[in-house]
Amino acid sequence: MNLRIAALVTLATFTLGIAGCATVPEGHEGATKGAGIGAATGALAGALLAGEGSRTKGAILGGLAGALVGGVVGNYTVDKKKTAAETANKYGYQPSAGIVTRIENTSAAPATVKAGDKVDLMATYAVMAPTPTTPVAITESHEIRLNNELVGNPSVNVSHPAGTYSSSIPLFLPQDAKKGTYKVTTTISTASGKDSRETSFTVQ
Repeated sequence: MNLRIAALVTLATFTLGIAGCATVPEGHEGATKGAGIGAATGALAGALLAGEGSRTKGAILGGLAGALVGGVVGNYTVDKKKTAAETANKYGYQPSAGIVTRIENTSAAPATVKAGDKVDLMATYAVMAPTPTTPVAITESHEIRLNNELVGNPSVNVSHPAGTYSSSIPLFLPQDAKKGTYKVTTTISTASGKDSRETSFTVQ
């Protein structure tokens, strides 16, 4: 089963002093739901557009700052790659362990770009739970740093039953993005714990 969740972002012309996260309800096979994450001029407020019956109402969206001001975070997507049983078997999971998350890999593609280009921030992670059909509330966050300075923190809330998932967030760099290596720390969090992994991309 593949889950495709698309984000539609409405740009704002003003700057907010805070950054939040969008909420994406559990999807259904073949369905497209509305959600949003993004940023322009520091932070972004957007109206979320959702399919009929969606629980999504609205959100304040995660922001970009510093070297990424003027950039935009685009359509968030997520696909289910393995079933709960396949995932549990791979990790030797036992229900007594409670809810467990494991990041399998993260990447930024392409790894080398120019100002104005698009970078896809991707993650593959496993979710295991004692009741595999019950959705688990998950926060996916990506902290982007240049020279140890936080320049972006797009974050999205999702709800998945147990399984293995791959997600992607496209980052559209501003035309004047600073050159250098941007470190991206991806964190998958639940109420029971979190797992993090680092990747990077370079702006030439």
